[in-house]
Amino acid sequence: MTRVALIHALAHSVAPINEEMARAWPGCEHMNLLDDSLSADLARSGRGLDAAMHQRFEALAAYAEGTGAQAILFTCSAFGPCIKAVAARRPHLPVLTPNEAMVAEAVATGGRVGLIASFAPTLASMPAEFPPGVDLVTCLAEGALEALNQGDLERHDALVVQAALHLQQQGCDVIALTQFSMARAQSAVQHVLNLPVLTTPASAVRLLRLRLLA
Repeated sequence: MTRVALIHALAHSVAPINEEMARAWPGCEHMNLLDDSLSADLARSGRGLDAAMHQRFEALAAYAEGTGAQAILFTCSAFGPCIKAVAARRPHLPVLTPNEAMVAEAVATGGRVGLIASFAPTLASMPAEFPPGVDLVTCLAEGALEALNQGDLERHDALVVQAALHLQQQGCDVIALTQFSMARAQSAVQHVLNLPVLTTPASAVRLLRLRLLA
């Protein structure tokens, strides 16, 4: 049986990717590794992605590989250089960053891409993951993350929908929900928009299946 390791730095990321794996790839065995101190330590240390942080990611990946995982998906986009270093050491193993699959799908649709985030730093860092020349418009679903943290799921989804409608008015041809925690709002957004609506979990699972089952 195919085994995929899912490595998380935020608890909010766990459910969305597990639900997508169960829906889209029920025959795949998936395991979860959560270290929710990673983000807090990164913010507190002020040292950025230093050697110690790189070593922590290497240790997580080595553990996952040691369990027999045939691929690794990281679900937190704040640690891109650490993830790329892990991947570079494992050319024999698919190691995916959180966004790469969705970025590829968004670019493939053509036209103007609308990015929605509930965490402002994502909108500062994620545009650099797209190829030069891609027409991007970003929008912060302000207050959505706070609503999620408070358990107000309906308000979270409504704020994401509001951001999507704004991007539609800006002429976007595809909407990308840029965080794993936002995937739950996909159906609500799709209900009001006649545009493709991409999520990081769905795109990642499609790419994992392609790489492992090809």
